Amino acid sequence: MQIHLNGEQLKKLQKTELEMLEEIDRICKKNGITYTLIGGSLLGAVRHQGFIPWDDDADVAMLRKEYDRFVKACKTDLDESRFYFQDMNETPGYRWGYGKLRRKNTLFLRDGQEHMPYEQGMFVDIFPADAVPDNPFMRKLHEFHCFCIRKVMWSEVGKKTDKSRAMRMWYAILSKIPEKKVKKHLNKFIYRCNKKKSELVRTYLFPVRKHVSGYQREWYEKTEEVIFEGVYLQGSVYRTAYLKRKFGDNYMELPPVEKRQCHPVSDIKFVEV
Repeated sequence: MQIHLNGEQLKKLQKTELEMLEEIDRICKKNGITYTLIGGSLLGAVRHQGFIPWDDDADVAMLRKEYDRFVKACKTDLDESRFYFQDMNETPGYRWGYGKLRRKNTLFLRDGQEHMPYEQGMFVDIFPADAVPDNPFMRKLHEFHCFCIRKVMWSEVGKKTDKSRAMRMWYAILSKIPEKKVKKHLNKFIYRCNKKKSELVRTYLFPVRKHVSGYQREWYEKTEEVIFEGVYLQGSVYRTAYLKRKFGDNYMELPPVEKRQCHPVSDIKFVEV
């Protein structure tokens, strides 16, 4: 059953996410890793100097080489008394193509994902940005390949949650593909695609906006401090160009109330003070 967060709960959730963003920033600064706020978090930094008031998540991204360094740094530098890190190579049963830093002793249970076999605390998404082919034809093939892998990885959720009975059956078939084989294939695909430096990058298992193939590599390479909820985090120097591609030219305009949506949640638990 879905629950709807009230204003007080949302503020507590955002406070916990800010704690995780500061931990990501601390680890990156210590290890010379470049990252940037992205998505609604970067929009929030520009438009609200913090969280979008109704937003219930936070997102950062880094180029693949930086992401791999971050994963390694978490093994030695992460404050394990408060946080834990998950990604598909670190966490059995985890089927997303990007990582999550999570807060210990919390719960943020996504509706329809209660059966997933890993701990589901409050989180910040950490997206690796991988190379997109420069050749237009190869780019289309690449997009289709990413789409297929994403559907296979999603199948464990889709077989229970898709509204279409036919699609639930199709996802049930896809879910029979061994998880280890899918992840091995994806890792090889990531390695092969990143051997050549490309103009555009994207997170392979996260859908992009229609007619958008990716984002300029340099948008992830050059960052500067931005104010976010009274603290300094990193945002792309080219955030205006990024936000226009991500959200359209009118990104500074507030959406109508009916489009101010949060993620469907079935249970939530905050850190006990």
